[in-house]
Amino acid sequence: MINFEEIVGLQVVTSGAHIIGEVKGANIDTATWEIKFLNVKLSGEAAESLGLKKRFRSSKICIPVSMVQAVAHVVTISRSVEELEGSQEITECK
Repeated sequence: MINFEEIVGLQVVTSGAHIIGEVKGANIDTATWEIKFLNVKLSGEAAESLGLKKRFRSSKICIPVSMVQAVAHVVTISRSVEELEGSQEITECK
């Protein structure tokens, strides 16, 4: 088992080995106390690729934990940047 505080700040890497950003937080279902989404602050390049580029602030997306493939020195997700582009599974975090 890993503590959540160990995940915050880790880089998020796609299945195609692209770094898209870093973990900034999570969304928790308070009824079940399960983490449902990781909040990922996108790099400028990733935000642009996903059509989420902001002028004055960085973009954050919520990635479902079901996409997490592995957690070690980075968080690896099971999708490529191209698959994330059209995915209905990710949303912009507020």
